[in-house]
Amino acid sequence: MKLFKYIFCFGVSLAVLNTVSGQVAENSNLYQTLKTQDSILFDAAFDSCAPEVLETIFTEDFEFYHDKGGLTSGRDNFLAPMRENCANWDKNAPQPSKRILFPNSLKVYPLYKDGELYGAIQHGIHRFESLDENGNYQKGDEAQFTHVWIKDAAGWKIKRELSYDHQYKPN
Repeated sequence: MKLFKYIFCFGVSLAVLNTVSGQVAENSNLYQTLKTQDSILFDAAFDSCAPEVLETIFTEDFEFYHDKGGLTSGRDNFLAPMRENCANWDKNAPQPSKRILFPNSLKVYPLYKDGELYGAIQHGIHRFESLDENGNYQKGDEAQFTHVWIKDAAGWKIKRELSYDHQYKPN
């Protein structure tokens, strides 16, 4: 009987831990919020070229880890090249590159401390395409990304970003 109680309590504990720390459902508020934030991020970075929007998305101590470009420390250092590119971008010309999020690749994992949601890990797979000399988008690298989002009084901000496993896949 004691063994049965032990096994039962262990099973219940595992079930609770799995539901608390696992990936959230796609229809959850957290998933939808961070999916929206992801869209705002990449719209500002690629479609609308809006570094002022990106400034509100990243923490000041933001760190960007890239498997080919290395580490960039600090929000201002990360945004400096974008500010320069956006200042020189002709808004009447097509966007020189774009990002495509792979369907069903986005996953969100909540982070708790003492039962309070303080952050989340967002993971997905995307591809980038760039305009060639004829004005046609050409497939670029596919890559995985991981964002560590932190929740503060102003909302959700990215503290760390990893961009890795960049591979050219023509199809």
